[in-house]
Amino acid sequence: GQITSIALKLILSYLLIGYSHGWESYYASIFLIPVVSAATTFELPGVIIVTAIACLAYFSFLLPATMYYQKYSEDPGELSYVLSFMSLRAAFYAIVAFLVYEQAKAKREEMKRTQEVVAQLTESNRNLRRAEASLRRSERLAALGQLTAGLAHELRNPLGTIRASAEMLTKPSAQGRPEIMSEMADFIRTEVDRMNGLITSFLNFARPLQIHPVTANLKQLINEVVREESALAEKAGVTVQVEALPGDLSFTFDPDLLRSALLNLLQNAIQASAPGSNIKIRVLPREDHIQIDVEDRGQGIEPQNLESIFNPFFTTKPQGVGLGLAIVSKIVDEHGGSISVRSKPGTGTTFEMILPREQNT
Repeated sequence: GQITSIALKLILSYLLIGYSHGWESYYASIFLIPVVSAATTFELPGVIIVTAIACLAYFSFLLPATMYYQKYSEDPGELSYVLSFMSLRAAFYAIVAFLVYEQAKAKREEMKRTQEVVAQLTESNRNLRRAEASLRRSERLAALGQLTAGLAHELRNPLGTIRASAEMLTKPSAQGRPEIMSEMADFIRTEVDRMNGLITSFLNFARPLQIHPVTANLKQLINEVVREESALAEKAGVTVQVEALPGDLSFTFDPDLLRSALLNLLQNAIQASAPGSNIKIRVLPREDHIQIDVEDRGQGIEPQNLESIFNPFFTTKPQGVGLGLAIVSKIVDEHGGSISVRSKPGTGTTFEMILPREQNT
């Protein structure tokens, strides 16, 4: 039944694209429907087969395009543009198929682990906290469609720039001017790097985290993070104040992951702060957990956005991707902790992380 369903989707997608101007159809992205269906249903060989069929079906429209341009076009660069454009779309099918497959695979594995944890909930409160964290991760992985749509939206802009630059490179007026060709090539390189960074960030979020807890000193870690961001703070004209850290702050956590989370929170605080303002980092040790606050006096967060800031691809920054705080939340969840935010527009924002002193290994 699943194979029949995906085969019908492939056929209907092919007919729609063929009916609506072939290779240049605005509906070419409809091939993502059978590709995503296969990625969420089949194992890797099945995903590769369906993606290959979709790509081959789309490239079947290259033959009529070739015949048309050979007959009516005097510019040989037109055909190379068609091939480049179709190759980009086919590459996009493959990228989405891989990302969705990885996400679905992680979800299935996570659900298996969650079921095992739920079966042991009655053993101790420690197992209960771990099960709650696993359920939160499963809910985040359940937003597969939202993540795929967000990735496609973010990739559309650089793909548009690459397409426009490729079109410019094929024009005779540009081919005789090396400076324009160099500029267009730079545009393409920049957008490819941007797409690569976006996909890397997406994979960092989608990939299940493996924490490696050791007994380490939180005080030393915080001081290192502040030193690493001192240049950014100085450039922004803000000061970072670490309130007096009490006693011995050694406990069990993953230093690399917690460093990444603190760096992200501190960078956000610096970017949100006006020149001359002050950022505070404080640590409040408790009997069974450690509380870390990062407080700024920036513009604050609008009340309607407070519920969404940890969602993937949600951002209010013009050049933001919207995965930073989602990754921070995931790191805290993996430690069995929690993260919350307090903010008022015009007064500033405080992020509060609570981490248990012991990790389940």
